[in-house]
Amino acid sequence: MKRFLGATFLRGLALVGALTVSGVQAQEPSQATIEALLPELEKQIAAGMKAFSVPGVALGIVHDDKLIYAKGFGVKAQGKPEAVGAETLFQVGSTTKAFLGVTLAQAVDAGRIGWNDPVIDHHPAFQLSDPWITRDFRVLDLAAQRSGLTPYVNDALALLGFDKATLIRSMRVAPQTGAFRSDFRYLNIPHIVGGEIVAKANGTPSWFASLKRSVLDPLGMASTTASAEAIEKAADHATGHRLDAAPVAVPFHPSFPYAHGPAGGLNSNVPDMAKWLRLQLGRGIFDGKVVVSEEHLDVTWTPRVAMNERTSYAVGWIISATPRGRVIWHNGGTFGFGAHAGFLPDARTGIVILTNLENSGMADALGMWFYDRVLGNPVVDNIALGAAAAKAKREAALKEAAGFVPGPLAANASALAGTYVSPILGEATITLVNGNLQMKLEATEAVGLLEASRDDPFLFAATLAPVGDFAAPVAMSGGEAFTRLRFEPDNNGRITQLRWLSPELPHLFSRAPAQ
Repeated sequence: MKRFLGATFLRGLALVGALTVSGVQAQEPSQATIEALLPELEKQIAAGMKAFSVPGVALGIVHDDKLIYAKGFGVKAQGKPEAVGAETLFQVGSTTKAFLGVTLAQAVDAGRIGWNDPVIDHHPAFQLSDPWITRDFRVLDLAAQRSGLTPYVNDALALLGFDKATLIRSMRVAPQTGAFRSDFRYLNIPHIVGGEIVAKANGTPSWFASLKRSVLDPLGMASTTASAEAIEKAADHATGHRLDAAPVAVPFHPSFPYAHGPAGGLNSNVPDMAKWLRLQLGRGIFDGKVVVSEEHLDVTWTPRVAMNERTSYAVGWIISATPRGRVIWHNGGTFGFGAHAGFLPDARTGIVILTNLENSGMADALGMWFYDRVLGNPVVDNIALGAAAAKAKREAALKEAAGFVPGPLAANASALAGTYVSPILGEATITLVNGNLQMKLEATEAVGLLEASRDDPFLFAATLAPVGDFAAPVAMSGGEAFTRLRFEPDNNGRITQLRWLSPELPHLFSRAPAQ
């Protein structure tokens, strides 16, 4: 289930530990110093592609306001000869979040919004289960990962066909599993809200339209887009892959990551992402022009909530502190791509790494290797550490999946059929078809195939049926179950509720009276 529910925008945080702490302040490196690292870096790329089974990589290095290295490795699609080039387009996943941060900062610069404005003043539909937190939730909180809500909550609704309005409304049933503004919890849907606030403030039809006008066009990021159609139409684009026994190509589809917009919906390439890093390293200035004020850009770099003892989340960026200087970075992962973008503000150096395999950790491993070398930290085998962490995650996911043992459908399963209603998702119709139970979500026409548990007659695993518009999401996810669910009887034994059991999809349906 983790592939379906979590796929995810953020992976590999354990690799932060590879940034070695030292008491010596690193000096700003010269271009020659960085170029001297390139032969070994390319060896690390080759090793990483082998260790992580990555078909293709594009990598760029920025130093002293210039793109000094840009190169592609491997192939655009597994089993095909077309090589990845420096300008090949990839999905960049959650590295998109920092772009939202800058558009928010620009709107603050213009006096159209304030960082401490209550979100409900700008977007009344944004409601949480806790009325106090709803009232106190500020614009800054939308991209600071400190809500305290269940991580990745309701992300998978996009794959089930639900629109942005439903995703936002679904936050009303998101469980509060941590302390507001104290505990790190990674979410995506609040960024959709942030994007809509930016669009409204700027009078544009969408967040991407605002981004294009205020960031992409001024920086000359002409190749950066925000739709499945745009990347498919591009002559030079990579194909995404998920990892089974070997990389398996996955299709592009509007549902993911594009439905999540500013949380992870951009496509880009090394030259464009290099310009983005130059803007960051220039502290808001690009080619001599102020794109965003240093004051409010610094807000996006300021730690907001601790992730571990030396790593914090800011606004669309992760901040790793070492005695040799800050590392500011973010990774991104979609069903078919992994990315890493980061920079060393005190060394005026940054790196972007794009891969066409779901984010298993290779991009982060290369990024951490690079930062360690530029900062002068002791040598760490980042590739080996990352590959071991990825293997452990895969094994944990397999173990979790093995906890559900399929069994025959109970003889009285027809009693489960009927209509169930959720205040957020609408009607779910349960029917018995050819001896198997199915669940149809009437609002989107998505069909879930229900597999019975051997050990519990009321427990089922729900797998999305690969029909119509849902064939691509199934191919993307590998056909894994999107939730387990339970039919719940009352004290008289009558089935009155249908509960989705995944923490990331916390929805309860009440049985409608029989007609």
